[in-house]
Amino acid sequence: MAAKKTTDQKPNMFETLKEFKETKNIDRATLVSVLEESFRTVISKIFGSDENFDVIVNPDKGDFEIYQNRTVVPDGEVTDPSKEIALSEAQKLDPDYEVEEEVSERIEFEKFGRRAILNLRQTLASKILELEHDSLFNKYKDRVGQIISGEVYQTWKREVLIVDDENNELILPKSEQIPSDQYRKGETIRAVILRVDNENNNPKIILSRTSPVFLERLLEAEVPEINDGLISIKKIARMPGERAKVAVESYDDRIDPVGACVGVKGSRVHGIVRELCNENIDVINYTSNIKLYIQRALSPAKVSSINIDTENRKADVYLKPEEVSLAIGRGGLNIKLASMLTEYTIDVYREIQEDEAEEDIYLDEFSDEIDQWVIDSIKRIGLDTAKAVLKAPREMLVEKADLEEETVDNIISILRAEFEK
Repeated sequence: MAAKKTTDQKPNMFETLKEFKETKNIDRATLVSVLEESFRTVISKIFGSDENFDVIVNPDKGDFEIYQNRTVVPDGEVTDPSKEIALSEAQKLDPDYEVEEEVSERIEFEKFGRRAILNLRQTLASKILELEHDSLFNKYKDRVGQIISGEVYQTWKREVLIVDDENNELILPKSEQIPSDQYRKGETIRAVILRVDNENNNPKIILSRTSPVFLERLLEAEVPEINDGLISIKKIARMPGERAKVAVESYDDRIDPVGACVGVKGSRVHGIVRELCNENIDVINYTSNIKLYIQRALSPAKVSSINIDTENRKADVYLKPEEVSLAIGRGGLNIKLASMLTEYTIDVYREIQEDEAEEDIYLDEFSDEIDQWVIDSIKRIGLDTAKAVLKAPREMLVEKADLEEETVDNIISILRAEFEK
């Protein structure tokens, strides 16, 4: 029975190693090193040292040999049985042995007992896991910002588990998913590698589909002029799945950067729009002239004039009444993206018409109809007259004065009624 157990242990262990080698692409030299180190770790635990042992590993054949090297000493003078062997014992192996010669004796690892075999497997599993983590980290540490394709393996409430072509696990958190994204097991998706965490040597590859870098890489793939360095992407602002603004600049006067990025009838952005769940993409010409840059960023609205505060990075933008809603956009989306793109806080105002420049009324005069705390809230955002409030965007009163929409509508109604008398 003992002999049978000996033959069972080695093949099972090496089958496991062979399978790991094939799935994780571990090279032969590394595999031999890991095996030898694992054997030596166990031998050290048994004998206190592994220095007088030779370990020969042949993973191709699924075989290994262990030799213990001991010095022959006279009978009765053995002080360390792991390093010394009595002359009479040595001559049982070979009658020609003499004192001070070295005996190299093959050791059957199974003789160390079941605990040693279990210890070896645990040590080996730990080293292989460490090797796997190192391999994963080294594969992805320098690929941050690149697009990767993977297969959806599992979906959870807070994240989606994706596997690459080598079955490595990648994570797409909920916060990095486009809101309208839907994932089904087995389907292939694309994302950008956002970062590689390696806490406690446990690498986690975090992906993103909401990062501006994802859109940048998609544009580079679709627009040859960007890839060739003729057009540069200066800045991207995204509200994932809804809308994005991209500022581009051409280094060749013969190339229209906006036209090159959009393509004939939008041919170059159509695929990107589909990839991003119908996210609308506005491409504008970058300029270092901040007034012109803000004006372009607020497209499709047509700006009448702009006052810039460069120190505080603020801009007051004046537009005709019919342009205000275009500048703000649905849900304030256009002005938010313009602010993100230009890195300026943008406030929009209705342009004062000549017939509106007369007979204004201070808000305090309406204290009998409007609560004083409401008047104070509006005055705190720089509006202290009736006409100033009427020409300000409704969304601005709601957000910046922190008022309920119903309250704002009531104020506007009161103020309008005053001028209609």
